[in-house]
Order: sequence, then C-alpha cells, then structure tokens
Amino acid sequence: MFTWSAKMIDSEVARAKEVLLTGGCILYPTDTIWGIGCDATNPAAVQKIYSLKKRADNKSMLVLMSGTDMLSSYLKKIPARALELIESALKPTTIIYPGAIKLAPNLLAEDGSVGIRITADDFCQRLIKKAGFPIVSTSANTSGNPAPLSFRTIESELLQKVDHVVNWRQNENKPTAPSAIIKLDENGRTTILRA
Repeated sequence: MFTWSAKMIDSEVARAKEVLLTGGCILYPTDTIWGIGCDATNPAAVQKIYSLKKRADNKSMLVLMSGTDMLSSYLKKIPARALELIESALKPTTIIYPGAIKLAPNLLAEDGSVGIRITADDFCQRLIKKAGFPIVSTSANTSGNPAPLSFRTIESELLQKVDHVVNWRQNENKPTAPSAIIKLDENGRTTILRA
C-alpha cells in the first residue's frame, strides 16, 4: 500500500500555498468534506469562489484557521465561551463569531459575523501555517447540488475550473460529514444551528 512521506506532503502544501498567494482557488480535503478554498483575506479570490459555485455572494462562507491563536487577529473580541466550545468539541465544529476583522468583506454575513473552524486536519494545518492566513472552506459543489461525500463524487466542472486540485487523500472512501455549527453572540450565548 502506498504511503505519503513528509516530503511529499510538504510539496503539496507548497504548491497549494503558491496558488493561494496569487489569488487562486484550490480544491482540497478538510477534516470534514472536500472543499474549495482561497485566501480568506482576498476579496477577489473570495468572489472567484462565489462564481465557481454559482452561489449568491450574500451567503457567507466559513474560514479555517490552524489554531486558537489566530482568532485574535481576525475577531474584535473572542467570547470566553468560544474556547470552552472548541476544547470540548467531539467532532469538527464551526463557530459563528460576531465582529470579524481583516477578512474579505464579501466573505462575511450581513451582520459582520463569520464562521470559523479550527481545523484538526494535518494538511490544512500545515497549509494555513505556511501561508500565514486563514483559508476559505466551502463545500466542493455548485449551489443547489449535494456536497461531495468523496473526491470521486466532485463535479467534473469544478475540477476543471479551480486553479489547483490538491493531490492528497483522493482515494479515501471513509464517510464524511459537514461540521457542527454553533452561533455565539457577543455575550457568549450559544445557538446550535447544526448538531
């Protein structure tokens, strides 16, 4: 059975990073499902994803970060409850935070909030750390179509239109599922939007 070496993973991370730095979009595996991503601070790159997905740009997309240390750079204030939720999560969990800053404006919800997930995926962690910025993560499907359960079920049109398809975990068949979603308000009150 073929196994990836650290050097091969680093090479894939380097390729994906270069695409992100030039405003491109990548198709990549996450700790949930396959996603389309870009530099979350680049409005033109974010707009490219809306166009690729044929999705209205008033629907916000979530962001992946490599650790809780990144949160303070992109939020006006981190609700104390957030760290408790992150530490106690039993599955990948996206938290919608109020008061996003320094992210592409067209990425945010109308109220200025943003969904952020601290990724546990090794590839995503490495990529975000190497790039130095958070990356968008939205399901690899056109609007209205089901999210792909594996790489094999991604629409061929999307495979052709992204700037780079990450060559990592493409042969996996394990079941995938989207993250849980919890909304936090400024006072730390929580609303579970998806368990």
